[in-house]
Amino acid sequence: MCLAIPGQIVEMPQPNKARVQFGETEIMIDVSLVDDARVGDYVIAHCGFAITKLDEQEAKEQLQLWREYAEMMKDEIPR
Repeated sequence: MCLAIPGQIVEMPQPNKARVQFGETEIMIDVSLVDDARVGDYVIAHCGFAITKLDEQEAKEQLQLWREYAEMMKDEIPR
């Protein structure tokens, strides 16, 4: 199963490469599949590639839904 969690581009050290922040985690991904990727953009990534861009409002709404889901599920995860 693939989870589509928005991440924000925080740095582009090379053309078509971006460091993207997903919560407290940052990873390098390839952004060659999306048009005009820039620092500050929100993207959905899969297998190390950005596959789509999101506008800021949509990204923030999705992130809020993920936070609510995580809060709801915190007692369901066995420890």
